[in-house]
Amino acid sequence: MYEAIERPLPKPSSADYASARLLEALVETKLAIDFLRRGLTRNAAGKAFQAWRTVLAVLLKLELERLKALAKTEEERRWLEERAVPRVPTTKMIPLSQMLRELGYRDVSAWTNLALNLHDYQYHGPDPDMALIKYRTREEAARAVVELVSAVVDYVQRLREKVQFSEEVEKALEGVRAELAVL
Repeated sequence: MYEAIERPLPKPSSADYASARLLEALVETKLAIDFLRRGLTRNAAGKAFQAWRTVLAVLLKLELERLKALAKTEEERRWLEERAVPRVPTTKMIPLSQMLRELGYRDVSAWTNLALNLHDYQYHGPDPDMALIKYRTREEAARAVVELVSAVVDYVQRLREKVQFSEEVEKALEGVRAELAVL
């Protein structure tokens, strides 16, 4: 399963792009769980962040035409297609999530905020005073990682209606769900 994130991604215009990215999200989720089990909370936070960012890439790809209709200029439409879908810049995750919310993805903004908090935690670690980071302890951050990876799995399952899953995605989803059940 881990080899999946080493393969080159299909082009965003490819029919199997969304499935490949969902597999990537599941692999990142599995890595987050593995890191949590080893007590590597900061690494787990980074992998949970990457998993959510990958889910955002899939949502942006699936909703690209509707998102472009929300854009105010041709430049914004081009940016969505050429930059947002393949890269999902960290600095643009909040506005992109807000756009997805306008399309009916009600909880995306909340999960994106959690992902960005974990991204900060990954780099800075726990902050007992909560001056910079929103997690005082490793345990608080670990609980947030579990929440976010659970959300990733939920979203992957929801996207089954819109994305043709490969056998590899089905198997990875089943494996990650089993691991979450005993976490």
